[in-house]
Amino acid sequence: MIEIRKFKPDDTDAAVKIWNEVIDDGVAFPQLDDLDHESGLAFFEEQTYTGIAVDSDTNEIVGLYILHPNNVGRCGHICNASYAVSSAHRGKQIGEFLVTDCIKRAPEFDFKILQFNAVVASNKAALHLYKKLGFIQLGIIPKGFLLKDGTYEDIIPHYLTLIHS
Repeated sequence: MIEIRKFKPDDTDAAVKIWNEVIDDGVAFPQLDDLDHESGLAFFEEQTYTGIAVDSDTNEIVGLYILHPNNVGRCGHICNASYAVSSAHRGKQIGEFLVTDCIKRAPEFDFKILQFNAVVASNKAALHLYKKLGFIQLGIIPKGFLLKDGTYEDIIPHYLTLIHS
């Protein structure tokens, strides 16, 4: 069973390892540089919320997400999130647990909209999940993402209204 809990400093090395796997894959996150223990601790602690997915049977950290404002001021009610699942645990619906937890938790921080700026068009699993969860696609930004191989791929921004007025 997967449980999602708040990041603790002791989680840093496991979280950095998972985060860096996604960076090194070069097909999802915009970051180019890996995190180390020190930069990872600072990065995960500076987020509005960092959620850690733990396999309760093994106590292994299998994924995480970061939640933070997408913008400031008059657009500060819009949040953004990124999700990472250990390569050894992909395909086990951990991403869905992470996104669902994020959707439930974001309003606790007065966020009203969750927006993804850069869902890479080839990320079929993410696209399927976001459609299943009710996200709305905003269009396509041609060649908006630089892949690790130096080519560019389209990105598809998405949003979900968290609080209905």
